[in-house]
Amino acid sequence: LGVTHIIRHPRNLGLAQAFQTGLDACLRLGADIIVNTDADNQYPGRYIPDLVAPLLDGRVDMVVGDRQVQTITHFSPMKKRFLALGTWMVRNVSGVDVTDPVSGFRAYSREAALRFTILTRYSYTLETIIQAGKSGLGIVSVPVTTNAPTRPSRLQRSMWHFIKAQAGTILRLYAFYEPLRTFSYIAVPFLLAGVVLWIRFFANYLSGESGVGRFVQSLTLGTGLLLVGTLIILFGIQADISGKHRQLTQEMLYRLKKMELADGDRE
Repeated sequence: LGVTHIIRHPRNLGLAQAFQTGLDACLRLGADIIVNTDADNQYPGRYIPDLVAPLLDGRVDMVVGDRQVQTITHFSPMKKRFLALGTWMVRNVSGVDVTDPVSGFRAYSREAALRFTILTRYSYTLETIIQAGKSGLGIVSVPVTTNAPTRPSRLQRSMWHFIKAQAGTILRLYAFYEPLRTFSYIAVPFLLAGVVLWIRFFANYLSGESGVGRFVQSLTLGTGLLLVGTLIILFGIQADISGKHRQLTQEMLYRLKKMELADGDRE
């Protein structure tokens, strides 16, 4: 079979951690290109040269096998629509024009592999694309076909479980990489509601309407909402500052990995 190295965990740590362990092992063994595929025989191995070709040309750092989801007959129309929605969300979060973000058939350059640090437990597929987009790595998709399924997925207990897990991953990673924008979106309803209540009070006050005192609660509530919105914005600024420190930490981790692997090669 050509298998020369087997890496295993003593207990189930999840798909994402298994991917990270495999990636680290490949780097230690000196791999310049890493091809990843699923263990369920979903992807034909004959497409590996197509995945590797853009990396060999030096055009990109990561290649994703596009299953052309709309042509897969055993996918229900509902699943295809949800996958299309998820693809749109990943494109917006990552800034990368990827056509099948949950595909597990991929090839990575050594540079890309050094950049990845998987934080989630469920799956690595979306996180690696988002990390690659935020790190400025080049990504391209190549069309592939799939084999007929031989067994139910062990990762997806149901379609709704898959949707919930992947949607949660997208939201967490968006907040992780875009904290100020995330907090701003949360703050906007509070700020708008506060402004509307203030306008209500001052419109009645300036119009000289009698009994304007009954609108004081609008002023009080509006002030409270404006303060809440302002605090949320301040939390977002603090989170954004922390995000800059995270970027510095990631860069240090990347350089430490390179130094560690370089020392290992010399030994």
